[in-house]
Amino acid sequence: MSLKDAYVSKMQAQLKEWEAQLSELKAKAQKATAQGKVEYQKRMETAKAKQQVAQQKLEELKQAGEDRWEALKAGVESAWGELKGSTPKDDSGPPKS
Repeated sequence: MSLKDAYVSKMQAQLKEWEAQLSELKAKAQKATAQGKVEYQKRMETAKAKQQVAQQKLEELKQAGEDRWEALKAGVESAWGELKGSTPKDDSGPPKS
């Protein structure tokens, strides 16, 4: 397995983990009060948009040749950093505004 393939596999696994976290957040939103639901919905929309950007960057990386993937890696890592900051980390409830 090439370094690129290993990196792509790692990022795909992380994306699946974040998808599971978003599903958990959605379940919590359904149990929340009206205000909590609004907060959870905002949080989910933000995370979902960032997840789509990260997925797109990963697809670009997968399509890149061995000579270009290193250059695209920075874009993937930037998108990942933004997504990581928007995914749920604990059970503390909706974000505080």
